[in-house]
Amino acid sequence: MGTYTRTISVGTVIVFGLIFALTDARHTTWQALLPLFEWMETTPPGVISQTYGAAFALVEAAHLIAMAVLGGAVLVADGRLLGLILRDVPLSRVLDQSHRLFVWSLAAMILTGVFMACGVALKVYYLNVFWYKMLALGTGVFFVFFVRRPLLRGDVEKVNPQLLRLVGIASLMIWFSVAATGRWIGFSG
Repeated sequence: MGTYTRTISVGTVIVFGLIFALTDARHTTWQALLPLFEWMETTPPGVISQTYGAAFALVEAAHLIAMAVLGGAVLVADGRLLGLILRDVPLSRVLDQSHRLFVWSLAAMILTGVFMACGVALKVYYLNVFWYKMLALGTGVFFVFFVRRPLLRGDVEKVNPQLLRLVGIASLMIWFSVAATGRWIGFSG
């Protein structure tokens, strides 16, 4: 199994994801999460964001800034993978620096997103698009940390250029889905 450990691991996660999606486990899990979402509205972040609109707006502004930085990190890394930008900078340097920025902005985005979700927990619980966004976000994070990062670690200059382009295109598609579903939440409910 040695050389194919990563491939087998990714395949296993995909199989379990399909089983979860195609069986009653998805609906059962969704129903089991209702008490958590009810509790979220009673937590201090939930009460603060429901009571003080300015606090919610401030956290939302930080969330948007974190999303912009994350999006910029993704665009720079994927633009370099596709050979569209920063051709004179070594690929490994661009990937390392953009990944560092990606990690910090992802952490900020998750923290601010949880705070905002606490204020409208029951509303987002019943929005299908919220769950699509969480699925897209989980897919994006999984892709970055378990596919892209391990694949492109080390001497990335020796990786097949076609594979680099495929990774860049896949990444852009995934993160576009995250952004689109996130924006869709604003138009729902």
